[in-house]
Amino acid sequence: MYLSRRLKKLSILLLTAVLFCAVDSLQGTARASFSIDDEKKLGKEFYDKLEKANALSKNERANNYLGRLGERILSHSDRAPFEFKFSIIRSSAINAFATPGGYVYINQGLINLVENEAQLAGVLAHEIAHVNGRHIAEIVDRSKVINIASLAAILAGAFLGGSGDASAAVTSFTMATAATLSLKYSREHEEAADRSGMSYLVGAGYSGAGMLDFLKIMRRYEFYSNTIPSYFLTHPGTDERTRYIDALLQTTYTQKGAESIIGNLKRTQTLLLLDNKAADSTNLQHFQNSLKTNPEDVDALYGLAVTQERMGMLRESLDTFRRALVLAPEDADILRDLGIAYYKNGQFNDASAYLGRSLGIEKDNAVALLYMGRTEEALGDVSKALSFYKDLEKRQLDDPEVLYSLAMAYGKANRQGDSHYYFGLYFKKKEKADSALFHFKAAIKHFPPDAVRSKEITKEIESLKR
Repeated sequence: MYLSRRLKKLSILLLTAVLFCAVDSLQGTARASFSIDDEKKLGKEFYDKLEKANALSKNERANNYLGRLGERILSHSDRAPFEFKFSIIRSSAINAFATPGGYVYINQGLINLVENEAQLAGVLAHEIAHVNGRHIAEIVDRSKVINIASLAAILAGAFLGGSGDASAAVTSFTMATAATLSLKYSREHEEAADRSGMSYLVGAGYSGAGMLDFLKIMRRYEFYSNTIPSYFLTHPGTDERTRYIDALLQTTYTQKGAESIIGNLKRTQTLLLLDNKAADSTNLQHFQNSLKTNPEDVDALYGLAVTQERMGMLRESLDTFRRALVLAPEDADILRDLGIAYYKNGQFNDASAYLGRSLGIEKDNAVALLYMGRTEEALGDVSKALSFYKDLEKRQLDDPEVLYSLAMAYGKANRQGDSHYYFGLYFKKKEKADSALFHFKAAIKHFPPDAVRSKEITKEIESLKR
């Protein structure tokens, strides 16, 4: 969502460095022919660095939504020979971009700005068209007549979220050079991406007007915010694009399409806003304003209830949750987070009831399983708590809180080996190697040498020693 200034600057410097290294490593190739394999290499390297810099959203629901939307568009496109990957950038800047190798990135700020699914699908269709057309590869091929450092500046600009960021990223290059070359990109590729993207969008069943409406929203955003959206910097020539897209709608794509097919865009937007706990006061006002417009907006009620609970407004939170539940009694998110609010308030029987209803609808939800386990622990049923934690074991254990809860529950059940093992994983995740090693060494004493758990622990010890 929103990066802190420090993290944002760090990410910018890292992204720029990555592009310099990646493009420089392909310099010989770029001056000859930028191949499919070269595109895959550069795209993968850039993605890995983004992930390492924690610049990508880890919101599973939001990523799944974007992936489903992207795959729907792809199924109606002339797909390039890439394994496409759709990711969300944790930035409030309004931008979207595609890199070589089939990597498509959408900023959280852009997702939260669109008014319907067709508009977001239009953005994805445009970016997919850039990838399928291998437009960046063409730019790299042409770089044989320009300085490689200038090429890196252009590509760096395509991955940044604002004019200030772009300035920081290309301090050793002239903005005039980057702007000129970006304009060249626009003249050669933007119209083609709109033409192909419109075909993909309509073919997937969406309203072609979504692409045009999004550009109009961007113009309104620019007018009211008094700033230039990042999207206009990476996708210039917007007035020409608007006229061209409008002409396509009037002459070629006149049929009516859907504004929503997959659904749940508003819930996805809400979940992304809630990811940033540091923005709770801003989110509080946002959801309150939404409810002034529509008092029965379930997503706004849900977002407001979660935000109120985080801010210590427990009574207000419970009231808001109940209002939301009246409108959507089978909403797994509302049931789960209402259960969590009751758990935090020490009302464990109520917590168990609502968490149980949530799991009845969405049985594999990791957060609900975690808090159900904690609730059963609080109620004194350690055995039942472990049954929920064991369900979590079947999933990828990336959350330190899950690891900690497992360690504590196994300790209470007098299963010391398992308790030490999960404490080891917990401290490893917290990057406390000495504490992790201590627990792994204690854990291995409780298992036979040929046991699966013993082998897992041995690998962890060897990894830490290295």
